[in-house]
Amino acid sequence: MSRSARTVLAAATVAAVALPLATTAAHAQDSRASAAAPYAGLPSGTKQAKTLVIGIDGATFDTFSRADVPRLKQLMAEGLTARSNLYADPMAPTVSGAGWSSIATGVWPDKHNVKDNNFTNPNYGQYPDYATRLETADPAASTLVVGTWSPIPQTVFGAKTDLRIAGGNDAGTTAKAVDYLANGNPDSTFVHLDEVDGAGHGSGSSSDAYLKALHTADAQVGRMLDAVTSRPTYADEDWLVVVTADHGHTPTGGHGGNSPLERGTFVIAKGKGFAPGSVRHDVKITDIAPTVLRHEGVAADPAWNLDGTAIGELKPDAFDTLRGSLRGPVDETKLPADAKGWTNTPPEGWSIDNSKMPSGGVTEWRGWAFATDEFWSNAERGQGRETNVRARDVFAVADSDEWDDKAHAAGQFDSTLISPAYRLNGASKATVSYATDYRVDGPQTGDVHVSYDGGAPQPVKSYRSNANTVERLELAVPAGAKSARLSFRYTGTNSAFWTVDQVAFAQPAPPSQLAVASLSADTNLLGRPGSDSPWKVTAHAVVRTAQGKPVKGADVTAELTAGGTVQRLTGATKKDGSVTFRATVPRGVATAALAVTEVRYQDLAYHGELDPVRTLDLARPTGPKG
Repeated sequence: MSRSARTVLAAATVAAVALPLATTAAHAQDSRASAAAPYAGLPSGTKQAKTLVIGIDGATFDTFSRADVPRLKQLMAEGLTARSNLYADPMAPTVSGAGWSSIATGVWPDKHNVKDNNFTNPNYGQYPDYATRLETADPAASTLVVGTWSPIPQTVFGAKTDLRIAGGNDAGTTAKAVDYLANGNPDSTFVHLDEVDGAGHGSGSSSDAYLKALHTADAQVGRMLDAVTSRPTYADEDWLVVVTADHGHTPTGGHGGNSPLERGTFVIAKGKGFAPGSVRHDVKITDIAPTVLRHEGVAADPAWNLDGTAIGELKPDAFDTLRGSLRGPVDETKLPADAKGWTNTPPEGWSIDNSKMPSGGVTEWRGWAFATDEFWSNAERGQGRETNVRARDVFAVADSDEWDDKAHAAGQFDSTLISPAYRLNGASKATVSYATDYRVDGPQTGDVHVSYDGGAPQPVKSYRSNANTVERLELAVPAGAKSARLSFRYTGTNSAFWTVDQVAFAQPAPPSQLAVASLSADTNLLGRPGSDSPWKVTAHAVVRTAQGKPVKGADVTAELTAGGTVQRLTGATKKDGSVTFRATVPRGVATAALAVTEVRYQDLAYHGELDPVRTLDLARPTGPKG
């Protein structure tokens, strides 16, 4: 949708929403005195945790350094700053509908299905906005959305939101948001400012008009922040403040394409857990929704299949440790000479097998490499690399297409990325997960294998068609295996690429080992002394887990060896983990040996005991005479 069409649509809704922009001091005091009372149509919130997300449409982060934006820079100094890149075609163009839907839902356009500003067939039923999820989890929560661009309150955020308002213009949006933040009691507030984007369309991100619009938006952000801190209950509240953008702009104006300025976006966050002045490279705009939900006490359900992760739960992976050692371009001359974003040196524990790679080709991509999105996707734009949105920070990439752009010896691209050896814990299953973008454009293969204890590789997953997802694969671990190693082999002839990131190998908690904590026996003479009566042996054992807890209902097998004869004794443990065995031994035998040989309890097995063998002196009974 064009800028003019967006402006008309927003303006058309102003008359339909009339709200008080100012209140008397007495009215404000009465409002604060009654925490449960609604304020101007907004139910009063119930949470100490409060969230304010401000979206500045079309704000190009790279212009902040030369813009007069003191409040935004103060937020950056007081909290977290994370720059990242959006998708581009063929996933979706860099437009507002796709961008704000990604921010609100926590998933990328290939899931929420908003590819333009017409919202033709959105998949909000499966992937609703975070205010809807918050209301579903806790209907008592107070949710507010105020937006200058009317699709924000009308379409992107759903009807479960308590109050959705079109602001008309940024001044109106700011005034309404300030009023509710200062005098109402929303738990979660989303505010959309639109006029920076208008300046970008009108004159481009390099213009003075664009910088002036950023300055104006900065002041409006400041008014909202001041409304929050002016709340009489502010000291008792836990506020999370986030500022973000849906896309950037070209220097001459416009967006929708795949240039770095159009794709560049950001997350600025202030609140508990965000170190002042901190910078991260692994945060995406899809992380905002789960971060808000987590702050409001709603854990993301894995069944939601979100692409985003609450920022506090993000953990760097082994590939991210390479950021400080990334190199500048060698053969990729289209990139700036000072750009640093690739290496072919793997992190500790990882390795690359290039024994089947022909010599030559583009240096950066000869075999598996490790790169940032800024470096890799901009090496050759418009070939689908912009779809690699599920990778974070530094990722592994095999790119036969780009490697083939320089002469090389005969043969195809053939390289294998090999993981460290993951230590196994005895569980019969394991889960492998990784983010991947596999794109086909010619003859190519992608195969994942696992090798146990250095044995022959076993297939885990094969790729022969496009796949852009986070894989979660279950492995059946052979009994007794001590280690597992993954390998990712890619072959291609001037074809496309394969990216892999966030590789994780996990197992369920290991089975609790069962141990025989004690083993004892009494020997009694059956009959009178001097007769040929047999010895009676009564054995006692106690079975516990490795954590020391008694095990009820375990099947215990013991062996009593005497005079060359072996007796097999069985029993089941009681509530306290104890079991008793009884046997007889011929009178003429002087000694006997007693040992527990097996304990079985559900899927758990006995691995040892504290007193493995008891030798019994039958000549000296320990119990009373028979």
